Amino acid sequence: ERVFGYTMKSLSVLFKPKSSPAKIHLPADRRASPDESHFISLIHACKDTVSLRRVHAQILRRGVLSSRVAAQLVSCSGLLQSPDYCLSIFRNFEEKNLFVFNVLIRGLTENARSASSVRHFILMLRLGVRPDRLTFPFVLKSNSKLGFRWLGRALHAATLKNFVDCDSFVRVSLVDMYAKTRQLNYAFQVFDESPDRIKKESTLLSNVLIKGYCRAKDMQMATKLFRSMPERNSGSWSTLIKGYADCSQLNRAKQLFELMPEKHVVTWTTLINGFSQNGYYETAISTYFEMLEKGLKPNEYTVAAALSACSKSGALGSGIRIHAYILDNGIRLDRAIGTALIDMYAKCGEVDCAGTVFSNMNHKDILSWTAMIQGWAVHGCFHQAIQCFRQMMYSGEKPDEVVFLAVLTACLNSGEVDLGLNFFDSMRLDYAIEPTLKHYVLVVDLLGRAGKLNEAHKFVDNMPINPDFTTWAALYRASKAHRSNRRTEIVSQNLLELDPELRGSYIFLDKTHLANGKYQDVEERRVPYQKTGKERSLGWSYIELDCQLNKFAAGDCTHKQTQEIRLKLEEIISLATEIGYIPGADWSIHDIEEEEKEHVTGVHSEKLALTLGILRTAPGTTIRIIKNLRICGDCHSLMKYVSKISQRGILLRDARQFHHFKDGSCSCGDYW
Repeated sequence: ERVFGYTMKSLSVLFKPKSSPAKIHLPADRRASPDESHFISLIHACKDTVSLRRVHAQILRRGVLSSRVAAQLVSCSGLLQSPDYCLSIFRNFEEKNLFVFNVLIRGLTENARSASSVRHFILMLRLGVRPDRLTFPFVLKSNSKLGFRWLGRALHAATLKNFVDCDSFVRVSLVDMYAKTRQLNYAFQVFDESPDRIKKESTLLSNVLIKGYCRAKDMQMATKLFRSMPERNSGSWSTLIKGYADCSQLNRAKQLFELMPEKHVVTWTTLINGFSQNGYYETAISTYFEMLEKGLKPNEYTVAAALSACSKSGALGSGIRIHAYILDNGIRLDRAIGTALIDMYAKCGEVDCAGTVFSNMNHKDILSWTAMIQGWAVHGCFHQAIQCFRQMMYSGEKPDEVVFLAVLTACLNSGEVDLGLNFFDSMRLDYAIEPTLKHYVLVVDLLGRAGKLNEAHKFVDNMPINPDFTTWAALYRASKAHRSNRRTEIVSQNLLELDPELRGSYIFLDKTHLANGKYQDVEERRVPYQKTGKERSLGWSYIELDCQLNKFAAGDCTHKQTQEIRLKLEEIISLATEIGYIPGADWSIHDIEEEEKEHVTGVHSEKLALTLGILRTAPGTTIRIIKNLRICGDCHSLMKYVSKISQRGILLRDARQFHHFKDGSCSCGDYW
C-alpha cells in the first residue's frame, strides 16, 4: 500500500525517533522582545485575514518575524479559516521548528485539509523535527477523516516510539481514530491497556469508545462500557441516549434519560433530535416545551432541533411560539437558528415570513441561501428564487450542488425549460460541479412537464450515470400526463427490469394496461407480484389545529373523532360527486366493485386530515396539510372540489412540492 507517495516500510523509517531531539531554534526560556509582544497582541486582535495581512506586512518591514511570531501568524490564519494563508506563511519562513509545525498541522486539520495535514507531518519527520504530545492528536484526527487504516497503525507505533502514547490527549485521539476507521477491536485494546490513572481521570476516553460502539450499532457493548464507568458526565449519558435514538430504540433512550441524575441542555437536545429523526415530531416538540417549563434555557442547537420537527410536521403554531421565545429572550439570530426558521416557515406554507427572517439575518452562509431559494422554489415563486440566487452570487457566496437543485426545482415548478437547461449546463462549465442523479431527474421532469418527451427520453439514454427508479418514474409521469400510451408502456418495462421486486413497477404496468383495457395482462402481472412484491411506504399526513398536531395514517381508525371524521368524509365525497368529482377514477382497479373502490381510495391519510380540518375550522380559513408521499390523483381531484364547496383554501405539501387549492383549481396546474 502507498499513501502520499510513501510505502509502509519507508514511513516506518521516518517514524523512528532520532537519537536526540531535533534542534529547536526558539529556546524555552526566551522572553519575547517588546516588538514581538506588541505584534503578537496585534495578531490576536485580528478579526479577519485583511487585518492579519496588514499586521504581517508590518512585521516583515520591521524584521521581527521570529519563530514565536510566525507560529502566532500561522495559528491566527488557521482560526480565521484561511488554510492557504497558513501554508503561505509556513513556506516563506525558514526556521521550521516544532512550534510552527504544530500550529500548522492543527490549522490544516481544523480547516478540513486532512491530506495536507498528514503530508506536513511526514515533512516534519523528514526534516528531523521530533513530534510531541501536541502533534499527534491532530494528525490522528486528520487520518480519521482520510480513513487510512494502516497509516493509523503506523501513527500509533510512532506515539510509542516517541514516548507520548500514555498522554491522555493522545490516548483519546488513538481510540477515536480507531473507532472512526471501523477498527473497534484496536480501539478497545488501546482503551483496555490504558493506565488506570487515565481511565479514572478522563471520562472522555470511555465516552469516545462508547460513541464508536454506538456508531457501529453495537448497543450491548456500548451499554456494558457505560455501566463499567467509575464516573459519568453529561457527555456519557448523551452519547448513549443518542446511540439508542440512532438505533430507533426510543423507549430505551427515554428510560435512560429519566435515570439521569441531572439533565443538561445537551441531553435534552439529544432527546429532541432523536424523536425528530425517527418521525415522532409531536413528541419532539412537546419535549422542547417541557424543557422550557422546567426552567432550562435552550441553546442554538436545541432551538434548531425543535424548529426542524416543526418544519417536518407542518406545526406552524408551535414554530411561531418558538420564534416568539427567540425574540423575547434576545437570542441572536445566528446562521443555525436563522436557517432553521427560514426552513420552518417555508415548509409550513408561510414563505413570505421566511423571506422576512432571511432579510433580518446579518450573516448568511450557503445553508441560509439554499433554504431561502428552496423555499421560494417549492412554492412556485420562480422570480423570487432566481433573484435570491443572483443576490447570493453578488454577495460572493459560491453555489454548490444543493443550491443548483433548488434553482432547478424553481425552473421545474414554473415550466422555465430553457433557463433550467442553461443552469444545468452552467454547473459543469462555469462552476466545475458534476451533476448528481438528482439533478438529472429534475431535468427529465422539466422536459417531461413541457411535453418534450422525445428530448426527455434521449436525455435519459445519454446520461453518464445509470438511470435509477426515480429517473424512469419521472419519465413515466410525463408520458402518462401527455397520454403517450406507447411510451408509458416502454418506460414501465424499464422500471420492471430495474427492480423486479418493487411493487411500484407492477402498479405502473397495471395502470398502463388498464388504461388500454388489457385486464388479462394485469392478472398475469399480479401472479408474480403476489410472490415477490414489496410493500410501499406507508403514507401519513399531519394537520395542526389549535397548536396540536394530528397525525393520520392510511385507513387510520385511532383518532378520537374517527366516527365523526368518517361520516363527514362521506358527506364531503357525496357533495363533491354532485358537482363532477368521480371517486377513484384516476386509479381504477377493474376487479373491485365501485363501492369498494371508493372505500380503498377514500381512506388516504390526506383525506382524513382534510376532513378533520373542515370539522374544526370556519369557512374562509386555510387548511394546512403535510404529507410524506406524493399525493395521488384521486385525492388531488377531491381537494380541488372541496376547496370550491367548503369556501376554504387548502395548502398541501407533499413529497415534491406545495399544492395551493383554491376555488376548484390547484397551483400545480394538475402536473406533479
